[in-house]
Amino acid sequence: MFSQFILSLITVIFIGGAAGYLGSLMLTKRMALIGGPLGHLALPGAALALLYHFNIFWGALGTIVIGAVIIWLLEIKTKLPMEALTGLVFAAGVALSFLILPVSQAEEALIGDISKISLIDTILAVILGIIVFLIIKKIYSKMILSGISEDLAKVEGVNVKKYNLIYLASIALIVALEVKIVGGLLTVAMLVIPASASNNFGRTLSYYSFGALAIGIISAIFGLLLFKLTGFSAGPLIILSSTFIFLISLIFKKR
Repeated sequence: MFSQFILSLITVIFIGGAAGYLGSLMLTKRMALIGGPLGHLALPGAALALLYHFNIFWGALGTIVIGAVIIWLLEIKTKLPMEALTGLVFAAGVALSFLILPVSQAEEALIGDISKISLIDTILAVILGIIVFLIIKKIYSKMILSGISEDLAKVEGVNVKKYNLIYLASIALIVALEVKIVGGLLTVAMLVIPASASNNFGRTLSYYSFGALAIGIISAIFGLLLFKLTGFSAGPLIILSSTFIFLISLIFKKR
């Protein structure tokens, strides 16, 4: 049987890598802050999972997916920017979570608990991390094009609404996975910071996107090792590790 540390290591590698890669697309599309609100949407689901003792991933994913679908439908209906709609839906989600979140179990929902990673959690992380990576890799160029000009993307035959839905679903999956290790408050950091650091290192789009994946993995491993050595919560340590890499990347930033 795998040890708890090995399960945690495999889990953070796949989640960290997929989150970094997805974050590079979010940063390119100037939608970096959408991961935070979706992470907060996970809080009601996490609270329900803690209350009724089922896997926090499924609770988080349920409320995130509901929120993402509502955002997608509202975007079609209202034509308002996705960022504004995300803020609206996330505010309602946070308000709901404060009503039902057990105070005694708030820490796990807010900043995660790597010590409770199970074999099932690891299998989910591996399978879904790979799936999200392959999906994003396939739609990457189309999403970049739609971010530059939706009209041009439509001329090129890109179904913008369909790809936006796929994109939101991918974010929902990764954010739901992240909740287990960094909680609902820190999800956006796992998406944005590795991509920001890679942007300072990278010189091409491919280098930038795969650099974000690599930095996501490295910071996740380093944070987990610090957790093992210090006993502090792994979630914040993973975020601080990626922040440290970002600070180093500023030295290499092209002026």
